[in-house]
Amino acid sequence: MKNILSDVVVNIQPSGIRKFFDIVSEMDDAISLGVGEPDFDTPWHIREEGIYALEKGKTFYTSNSGLKELRIEVCNYFKRKLNLDYHYENEVLITVGGSEAIDLGIRAMINPGDEVLVPQPSYVSYVPCVELAHGVPVIIELKEENQFRLTKEELLEKITDKTKILVLPFPNNPTGAILEKEDLEEIAKVCVEKDIMVLSDEIYSELTYNGKPHISIACMPGMKERTIIINGFSKAYAMTGWRLGYAAGPAEIIAQMTKIHQFAIMCAPTNSQYAAVEALKNGDKDIDVMRESYNQRRRYLLHEFKRIGLDCFEPFGAFYMFPSIKKFGMTSDEFATRLLEEEKIAIVPGTAFGDCGEGFLRISYAYSLENLKIALEKIEKFISKL
Repeated sequence: MKNILSDVVVNIQPSGIRKFFDIVSEMDDAISLGVGEPDFDTPWHIREEGIYALEKGKTFYTSNSGLKELRIEVCNYFKRKLNLDYHYENEVLITVGGSEAIDLGIRAMINPGDEVLVPQPSYVSYVPCVELAHGVPVIIELKEENQFRLTKEELLEKITDKTKILVLPFPNNPTGAILEKEDLEEIAKVCVEKDIMVLSDEIYSELTYNGKPHISIACMPGMKERTIIINGFSKAYAMTGWRLGYAAGPAEIIAQMTKIHQFAIMCAPTNSQYAAVEALKNGDKDIDVMRESYNQRRRYLLHEFKRIGLDCFEPFGAFYMFPSIKKFGMTSDEFATRLLEEEKIAIVPGTAFGDCGEGFLRISYAYSLENLKIALEKIEKFISKL
C-alpha cells in the first residue's frame, strides 16, 4: 500500500486529542474534561425549527452557498455585533461546521510553497489543512508571559517574502486567550504593510468574560478586504452535532471557496440551516445564559487551581483553562496519562495543540459544576502524591 497512499496524508499525525477520547470511551467510570463541546442541549426553540423543517419536507438541497434566509441573517448578525457590512449574495458561504470553512479558506488562497503563519498552541486542524493544500505552515510560538497573545514582534519575526496568510485563532482553543482592540490594531498594521491575508477563526467570539464585546480584526482599518472570518453555531448555540458554520469575506475569495464546497460537499444540511436561522434571530438570550454559566465555572476553576497549587493565567475566552504543570517535572503526556490511569480523570496534554504546549494541559469547563468539583478533588489528590 505504500505506493498507493498519499505521502502528504500519511505524514500527517492523528489528532492528539483523540488518543485520550479513545481511552476514556473504554472506561466506564472515567470523568472527561477533554471535550471541547458545550454540555448544554441545543435550545428548544432552535431544535423545533429543525424538526419543523423535517416535518414540512424541507429535505432537499439548498443553494451551494446556503439558504438565502440564513445568509441574510448572518449578514444581520455581523452588522449587529461588529458593525460590518457583508452582502448575502456573494460575501457569505454556509459550510459544514467551521472546520470546513477553515479548510476551504486555506485551499482557496494557497499555492504550493506559500507560507501560512499559525500561532500555537491552537486548534489542531490549521497545520494539517495547510499541508493538505501543499502550503508551508510556519509556527509562531505564543508565550505564557504574554498570556498567549500574539504580539506584533512575534509576527514580524516570522514573516518572509513567501508569507501569504496569517491564521488568527482568537478567542483561543486551547488557552482561552483573547486579543483586544489594541492588540488587533498592531497586528492589522503589519498585515496591511506586508500584504498578508488573515483567516480569523472566531468560533468562540460569543464566549468572552472580560466585560468587553468581542472585536474582529476585520473591523480594523484596511482589514475587511483582506480578512476571511470563520464562525459557526457549535459553541455559541450548543449545536455541535448540527454541523453548521459559515465564512464571510471578499467576494472573489468566497467565490473560490464556494467552488470547492460545491464539488466536495454540495451544501450544508438543510434542516440544520433552518434551525440556524432561528438561532441567529432569537438566540441571543440563550447565549447570555450559557455564557454566565461558563463564567461561573471559569471563576471556580481559577479559585481551585490557586488553592491546590496549579499555576494558571486567567483566560478570558472560550471554555478552556491551560494550567502549567512544569513544576512537577513531568511531560504533559506523562501527567495526563498518569492522571487518567490513577484517578480516571481525562484531560488533554498541551502538546496536542503544538510542541510549545509542552508543560501545559487543556482542561475544558464545558461540564457541570458537580463534575468539575469531583474532578478537582481527584486532581488535588493526584498532585498531593507527586
